[in-house]
Amino acid sequence: MNSTQSDPVGANTAAGNINAEEHRATGIERLYEGKGAIDFIGRSKLWYTISVVLLVISIAAIALRGFNLGIDFEGGTKMSMPAGDLVVDQVEDTFVEATGVTPELTQIVGAGDSRTLEINSERLTQEQIDTAREAIYKAHEPKDADGKASPDAIGDSTVSESWGSTITERMILSMVIFLIAAAVYVAVRLQRNMAIAAMVALLFDGVVIMGIYALFGLEVTPAMIIGLLTVLTFSLYDTVIVFDKVKENTEGVLDSRRSTYAEEANLAVNETLMRSISTSVISALPIIALMIVAVWLLGVGTLQDLAMIQLIGVVEGVISSLFLATSLLVTLTNMQKPYKKHNQEVADFRAGVSSEDEASVSKTAKRTVSVPSGAADVEASDEGSGAESSATTTWRPTRG
Repeated sequence: MNSTQSDPVGANTAAGNINAEEHRATGIERLYEGKGAIDFIGRSKLWYTISVVLLVISIAAIALRGFNLGIDFEGGTKMSMPAGDLVVDQVEDTFVEATGVTPELTQIVGAGDSRTLEINSERLTQEQIDTAREAIYKAHEPKDADGKASPDAIGDSTVSESWGSTITERMILSMVIFLIAAAVYVAVRLQRNMAIAAMVALLFDGVVIMGIYALFGLEVTPAMIIGLLTVLTFSLYDTVIVFDKVKENTEGVLDSRRSTYAEEANLAVNETLMRSISTSVISALPIIALMIVAVWLLGVGTLQDLAMIQLIGVVEGVISSLFLATSLLVTLTNMQKPYKKHNQEVADFRAGVSSEDEASVSKTAKRTVSVPSGAADVEASDEGSGAESSATTTWRPTRG
């Protein structure tokens, strides 16, 4: 067999290996390699529709249901005791009989030996608190940490309405300061359209998260507000990272017909997708651990509020930065005339039509003109002499 003869078996094997390699690169590997496996920007209308629906639901929930403000904002009294074998309904009935006040919330938090029964009500006088403590002790005998029945096992805390009003004002002030600082930062750090898109996405995050709290009646506490500011910062940070990649990819995009701004922005989202997901997962792990250990086992209310808002915010913030913010950026950019023109040039180039080619054709095209009368006489003379001639002549522009 001639050594130069082709080997079809080997060729087929090589082709199969190439196809297998391409097949492997079409799935999750394409996401890790940032090869544009998902068309985020092409589905912008879908993201906008989902966003509008979420906004409508959130605003409706806030307007109709309102917020379940914690004791620190509304003022009131909270009594707590080791849950042990206590029954919530029985303890609540005892509380109502002793004070004449129906509590706003009676619940057991925590798990195991750390279970705690909490009673939240409007602000009570010291006399009412003492009466409730004595009645609950006589009827249910809650036990302290040493396992002994004692009135001291029943704790209480009271917040005045004026203090709650002060906390509310400071909460609103902190939110305003945060939004102003965020607006200044993105205005300096990013391009104009990027800054607008980032701030719209940030406001969207805030409204949707607060809408979730209103819809499900989750308690709004100072710890929750601190957590909200934290997750909004995280969301803004993730948006800036994506936009940095968009800026890098779209540098000089108007000077090339290889791709459009939207395509380069979509590639940037794909290139940062796995990084955003990985960051979110890593951020969520300690939050979940906090909820399991500090909340479920210890029943610590403040940590519960902080963990809950952070878990909701981390997930929602990544979704908005990937799906909403970049789509808004592309929409705003494509409204500008240079990018509209560039998109058309890219489309024409891919269709085999180029404005440069058209201009070249127009410059070199031949023009056919009528033969002048003098030339006609010459033509007749030539015909008389048997010379070959044509009825028309071709004119070309004078070349310098």
